[in-house]
Amino acid sequence: KRDYYEVLGLNKGASEEEIKKAFRSLAKKYHPDMNPGDATAEAKFKEVNEAYEVLSDPEKKSRYDQFGHAGVDPSYGAGGYGAGFDGMDFDLGDIFSSFFGGGFGGGTRSRSGPRRGSNIQATISVSFEEAAFGCEKEVTVSRLDVCGTCGGNGCASGTTPEICPDCRGTGTVRTQQRTPFGVMQSTQECRRCGGTGKIIHQPCPDCNGKGSVRKQKRVNVTVPAGIDDGQTLSLRGQGNSGSNGGGAGDLLITVNVRPHPIFEREGNSVYSTVHISFAQAILGTNLQVDTLDGKVSYSVPEGTQSGTVFRLKGKGIPNIRGSSRGDQFVTVIVDIPSGLNKEQKDLLRKLDESLGGDAFNESHKFFKKKKK
Repeated sequence: KRDYYEVLGLNKGASEEEIKKAFRSLAKKYHPDMNPGDATAEAKFKEVNEAYEVLSDPEKKSRYDQFGHAGVDPSYGAGGYGAGFDGMDFDLGDIFSSFFGGGFGGGTRSRSGPRRGSNIQATISVSFEEAAFGCEKEVTVSRLDVCGTCGGNGCASGTTPEICPDCRGTGTVRTQQRTPFGVMQSTQECRRCGGTGKIIHQPCPDCNGKGSVRKQKRVNVTVPAGIDDGQTLSLRGQGNSGSNGGGAGDLLITVNVRPHPIFEREGNSVYSTVHISFAQAILGTNLQVDTLDGKVSYSVPEGTQSGTVFRLKGKGIPNIRGSSRGDQFVTVIVDIPSGLNKEQKDLLRKLDESLGGDAFNESHKFFKKKKK
């Protein structure tokens, strides 16, 4: 057979409009009514029709461009692409498509039905206290919204999309192919409409036929009490708009908690330190301890060693899934004086002697152990 492009007098890769124009011209030239009794003209007319039938169909044209006549005519010569099994031509991809609905890559998903919009992501920063007790924040995001001009159908004002004649609005087409196992059917995305099921002849000038436009939007975010650094909040329906009536995606917000100069967090527990003097550690004292709720009083008993940890019950982080709260753990650091004058040193020696010379032994052993 002659090359179909050659039959129509075209170069390979000719556009749809060029194919139509060439066919009309040649069909008129060789039409039997214009050439009565001319067998040669009749044969050429059939040849032109056969070429146009293939090249005017996007799917057949694609197969022809890839495999030549073997791609569109199963009975075409043995030795063509995929020949075998008594000279039949077949494509393994189409065989798998028949069984699994879309070749080796899995099923073909139509875009003509409702499609949910994609999720978008954003980040907000909160203080330690805001994370502990919750707060309200505002975040600005860039997202796709339904075009207000066309209402999401992608058409210019006063026009409507045309139902795709190839797939009849379904977005998919069913094809048949002869294989060694018989005639197989497969469903593929419609190439004419790209799977949307519609053809837009006059696109909306604002969205260029997409049905959605990108906008900056301010969204109010409720940060729950007890949120931790790196956790993500999901706001339903605040993502990109869907298509064909599908719902919008979600807005996923990652929370960054700024460090605190006093407190550290582990789970729902809060950790802090407090410094006391050498004399306060020996004699005991009342302290004003910083907590998330403000200062609270705590009595440090006599003889408190450096590194002692005491607990303030219910002064930690609220549970994000309940009403309970964690605890606060406060580590006592005893500050050892340095740079004492002679009189101060003599007083300490007298104190040590009055206690039998062991006043500082336990303390010395404790610090040695801590250092180790």
